[in-house]
Amino acid sequence: MILSIESSCDDSSIAITKIDTKDVLFHKKISQELEHSKYGGVVPELAARLHAKALPDILSSTKEFFPHLKAIAVTTHPGLSVTLLEGVMMAKALSISLKLPLISVNHLYGHIYSLFIEREEVFPMTVLLVSGGHTEVIDAKGFDDFRVIAKSMDDSFGESFDKVAKMLGLGYPGGPIIEELAREGDEKRFDFTVPLQNSPKLAFSYSGLKNQVRLAIAELGEKISDQDRADIAASFQRVAVEHLLHKLRRVFKEREIRDFAIVGGASANLYLREKIKTLTDKYSTNLHLAELKYCSDNAVMIGRYGVEAYKRGRFTTHCELIAKPKSE
Repeated sequence: MILSIESSCDDSSIAITKIDTKDVLFHKKISQELEHSKYGGVVPELAARLHAKALPDILSSTKEFFPHLKAIAVTTHPGLSVTLLEGVMMAKALSISLKLPLISVNHLYGHIYSLFIEREEVFPMTVLLVSGGHTEVIDAKGFDDFRVIAKSMDDSFGESFDKVAKMLGLGYPGGPIIEELAREGDEKRFDFTVPLQNSPKLAFSYSGLKNQVRLAIAELGEKISDQDRADIAASFQRVAVEHLLHKLRRVFKEREIRDFAIVGGASANLYLREKIKTLTDKYSTNLHLAELKYCSDNAVMIGRYGVEAYKRGRFTTHCELIAKPKSE
């Protein structure tokens, strides 16, 4: 079995995965959303302190598996260095005390492997990764053979939802709040412009759309109503998703794509899933989706990647295992 640890942001998570069958034998995640909601976003130092308490609490429930462990897999990048460090230190301590090898996991690769939890890999495929920190289209040819072919030049898809929710005074995390509120709104009321619509760049940008929302809110001023907020949420979500679709249509025209997937925390957005399904159906492409419970950060996806790394002998020394900055 492999014990995996995830602490890249505000979710403390540990999982146990069986190597030969890929079965998930244990998984527990403690979210910090409530603690960070009062600040409108994640506070890194607070997140680190909460990880320091939550991770040992979760680990105490896994001791029965210790005799069967073959390796420790841990997220090392990208993410918040102060929170990654909590997981890395735990992984090193377990490695030393149990005499087990270490597996360093790229958090984004983990999201791709969320598609393969308790099942076999499917490669090659084209992957849209949408989260609070990233918006990327990835050409995934096989284990560790991932190439980014398009990414955001500024705000990510998920980050834009968080910021719009904050501007509307709706709380954190913004993704689920905006999605739910949008169901009550008129998505055509506000004619926000689709970003980079006339640009030849295969890239994404959400800063301009975010500013359009800010101006709409400012124009309404103090008289803004609940219906106004719902209409803004719906109109924003429509254009934010259309921006993705606009660039993805170009990707589909230029490539023959047999398998396509959406991963990352924002891939839980049902409106996005529905629109992507329409696109993949048009091109007779297989659409792969992670279970909703595995879309956000979790140790199960880290463990699933860890299984493949273990089979290939991709281990990391204690000196090499470090928490890397978010930019990497």
